[in-house]
Amino acid sequence: MMTADELLFWDRQPQLLPLYELLRERLMSAYPEMKIKVSKSQISFYNRHMFAMASPPVRRRKTWPKEFMMVSFGLSYQIDSPRIAMSVEAYPNRWTHHVIVESPEDIDGTLLGWIHEAYLFSDSK
Repeated sequence: MMTADELLFWDRQPQLLPLYELLRERLMSAYPEMKIKVSKSQISFYNRHMFAMASPPVRRRKTWPKEFMMVSFGLSYQIDSPRIAMSVEAYPNRWTHHVIVESPEDIDGTLLGWIHEAYLFSDSK
């Protein structure tokens, strides 16, 4: 069941709420013990540590779509894929990857597989 804080988070961009709901549903079914934390700029998913997050676009590049949800996750290596909109090595061997999610079809096995890797990586720290 979604919290009031989660619903309020998407108040300014309600069109993104169905995408968030689908992502949340998929993650909750895979990781029922997961914790969710709503902050000003993102909704974070935790096991022992944060392993993924969802946020509306704060800054947009010209080549990016007008409306989308950004899904981010951390791994020990950089993924080379056209689906990765951006990746940053925040710390040595700690890469944060950002994926543009425009439609329910974007929340697929590839994205969920990367998030699963991030879940295991986060849990091993």
